[in-house]
Amino acid sequence: MFAPGRVNLIGEHTDYNDGLSLPFAIGEGVTADATLRPGHAGVGGDASELVCAVAEELRAAGHDLPGAEIAISSSLAEGEGLSSSAAVGVAVALALLGLAGESCEPVELARLCQRAERRALGTRSGLLDQLAALCAPEGCALRIDFRSLELTPVPLRLGGWRLAVAASGERRELARSGYNERRAECEGAAELLGVGSLRAARRADVDRLPEPMDRRLAHVLGENERVEQTVTALGEGDMSEVGRLLDASHASLRDLYDASTDAVERTVAGLREAGAVGARMMGGGFGGSVLALFTADVELPRRVRAVAPAAGARVLAG
Repeated sequence: MFAPGRVNLIGEHTDYNDGLSLPFAIGEGVTADATLRPGHAGVGGDASELVCAVAEELRAAGHDLPGAEIAISSSLAEGEGLSSSAAVGVAVALALLGLAGESCEPVELARLCQRAERRALGTRSGLLDQLAALCAPEGCALRIDFRSLELTPVPLRLGGWRLAVAASGERRELARSGYNERRAECEGAAELLGVGSLRAARRADVDRLPEPMDRRLAHVLGENERVEQTVTALGEGDMSEVGRLLDASHASLRDLYDASTDAVERTVAGLREAGAVGARMMGGGFGGSVLALFTADVELPRRVRAVAPAAGARVLAG
């Protein structure tokens, strides 16, 4: 089974706030092959903590898994914010389910893989990465409403423009970075406001919160608006507006969410100097990769690679 990495076009740190995001799957990803291992009760082979956690969560959910050997290969670099851990979890889960002759509804499988990742890696991640890996359609971004879990394909017709990613050179270690801290701040803000999540908050609520919770809320509210504005811009073929929204998202993540680093800022500046119409940090921040938008006539800088919307998780032919 193959599970892709993902690029989140826009909508960052909104998933665990019941907000909106707009990711798409990419061509690179993780392949997991499962073979029967008679007489063995667990999972062998490339059995990392995450692989074992996925198997344990599947069994806890009532799936009758046989003993298995797992072989994993990946074309995704770790720590670059392209969701390598989620791709591993999804690929392994689907491979084990296929070996057992069982299936699982996509949203429930996404939740299961999320639990496994939290258990194995200690990261309190949202569902964005798993849903993108499982459900993103080829040629489209996927508008995800994390309050209702409504999934809406959004055609990503670039019209000659190119989306590209560049590694900042700084590995992103979410569990040891500020990611879990940011999530706790958002939960604290929701509790102070008396709402279930920051999706239910309003602009006027920003002034009711102490620093830095006020800035965290301002980012979440603005980022949800930018997702909707990006969907509209894509529908109208207004890629210049998409570039402006990428820049605005980055400024918000840097100034309101404090999720940037010096390495990320240097990478963003370099991409803009190379002709990017818009650029922003991607993923959880605190390192990883930067997403940029270029016109067709601009040559991509060295070590910057184009990305395009690919299909979600699938069985590979051959």
